[in-house]
Amino acid sequence: MTIRARPTLTAFLLAGILIGWPAASPNAEGGTPVVSGTESSSRSTASQTAHAFQFDGLDGAPITLRDHAGGPILVVNTASLCGYTGQYEGLQALHERYADRGLTVVGVPSDDFGGQEYETAAEIKAFCTGAYGVTFPLAARAPVRGAEAHPFYRWARETLGADKAPRWNFHKYLIAPDGRLVAAFDTRIEPRAPEVLQAIEALLPAM
Repeated sequence: MTIRARPTLTAFLLAGILIGWPAASPNAEGGTPVVSGTESSSRSTASQTAHAFQFDGLDGAPITLRDHAGGPILVVNTASLCGYTGQYEGLQALHERYADRGLTVVGVPSDDFGGQEYETAAEIKAFCTGAYGVTFPLAARAPVRGAEAHPFYRWARETLGADKAPRWNFHKYLIAPDGRLVAAFDTRIEPRAPEVLQAIEALLPAM
């Protein structure tokens, strides 16, 4: 019988260097590395929380979900030229109503469904601010489905299941203050629908 030697930690690290494993983004607090949209899906596991993820911002500054820990976060894949684009109004209303109580709304422009998003950050920003007065954080355009999806969206699919993944623009994921993914609302559910308001308010501190 042939006995195979176990690879050492040094061998694993060397293999990682040779195959080009992505470097983890450092966490200023020294905790779990932040996973950005350019990093490997191997980090996207259900054992993580949403606070492990980061989006490139539409204006260039990163949107790090850990920075919004302690309050609920609503992450919505958006599009500027969709029949549901009017939901930007409701998302902005949620931002204005609940931001002071800790809610963060994050829009993630995507061209995945129907090719309904502008190509450049300047076009997206001009549309969102001009047509709907959007002031909540907007990520840079990113894929939200399939193998090329942003790591947050791959994690969310693993966590809640494929039936809760985006099937069109303006799908909504609700994250609890501790980073758990607690709810998903499909495209047809308006941002100010009773079930969305109830879910958000359940995560906010009492008045």
